[in-house]
Amino acid sequence: MIYEEVDSSTRRTISQTTRVLGTLKLDGPLVLGLALLAVYGQVVLYSASGQDWPSVLRGCIRIGLGATAMLALAQVKPGFLRRLTPWLYTLGVVLLIVVDAIGYVGKGAQRWLDLGVVRFQPSEIMKLAVPMMCAWYLRERPLPPDGTSLVVLAAIVGVPAGLTVLQPDLGTGMLIAMGGVLVILLAGLQWQIIAGLGALAGLGAWGGWYLLHDYQRQRVLTFLDPQQDPLGAGYHIIQSTIAIGSGGVFGKGYLNGSQGQLEFLPERSTDFIFAVIGEELGFVGCVILLLLYLLVVSRAIYLATQTQDTFARLLSGSLALIFFVYVFINAGMVSGILPVVGVPLPLISYGGTSMVTLLAGFGILMSLYSHRKFAA
Repeated sequence: MIYEEVDSSTRRTISQTTRVLGTLKLDGPLVLGLALLAVYGQVVLYSASGQDWPSVLRGCIRIGLGATAMLALAQVKPGFLRRLTPWLYTLGVVLLIVVDAIGYVGKGAQRWLDLGVVRFQPSEIMKLAVPMMCAWYLRERPLPPDGTSLVVLAAIVGVPAGLTVLQPDLGTGMLIAMGGVLVILLAGLQWQIIAGLGALAGLGAWGGWYLLHDYQRQRVLTFLDPQQDPLGAGYHIIQSTIAIGSGGVFGKGYLNGSQGQLEFLPERSTDFIFAVIGEELGFVGCVILLLLYLLVVSRAIYLATQTQDTFARLLSGSLALIFFVYVFINAGMVSGILPVVGVPLPLISYGGTSMVTLLAGFGILMSLYSHRKFAA
């Protein structure tokens, strides 16, 4: 009898929670996955920041801001998002131009606008605005895109990505470009064109090598051979791989990592926080985190497949895949299989604008899904 009452109470709670989430246009499994990732991130951040409670508090505030943005955007109808897209894209490009001209300089790069109360990176806006603009442009055009459409799309993607690289911020510029490229691929681009564009990209990378800053070229050389400068450019990746390798299967224990706690590992609360997880929580901790990411990505892809119009399908699909790309790039660079490009680990690394942008993207995704049966 007691077990039946507990089971009945649990079912009622789940049912009530589902109704509330449905009323708020939120998807329960996706919200649960994001919440678990956010909690995991704050637990790890406490250790990675040197047990600094103010850092955790600021992280919680940023999660709250991101969750508010996600909730607000989930209520917005897709028709409004379509109408907003060109204006958001134009605003983002203008802000990038302003940043390149008079932006706040920090850590050797001119990436921020200082509003007195808060500093933010306009390039983060373009992580959403570029795929939105590409999907907006393709929504009423025949798919796959023809040559003229590809030229226009190249300009849509290339302008903000180029302005971001000039700051210089190569990593964010690449992520902005990737957001647009994913929309184009989802539009059904033929494999012959993909192969041709890949060849052109290779030639462009060869020519662009000479346009990179010295530190950017050094990152690529360090990726190929970190030991050539173990106390300089190779220091980050060497310390990161030592931290991950020393964690073994179960890790050294929470708060007991030597590389992180003794500050041998640089940027341990931001770009290299995955190494802290590997050292303190081991292979098991990394697998748990990756399973949470898998839950979020798979659910996001499922929601994207349920949308019905071209704009919603292209945009929601790209938002789901962009999240996967962020995880892959960060885990890859920290593990030494990709060059270091300064990409934070989604919802885990300490950071404000990036956190809000990611959760806002999921809000857009849930809006496109929840309004799929209604006319725009």
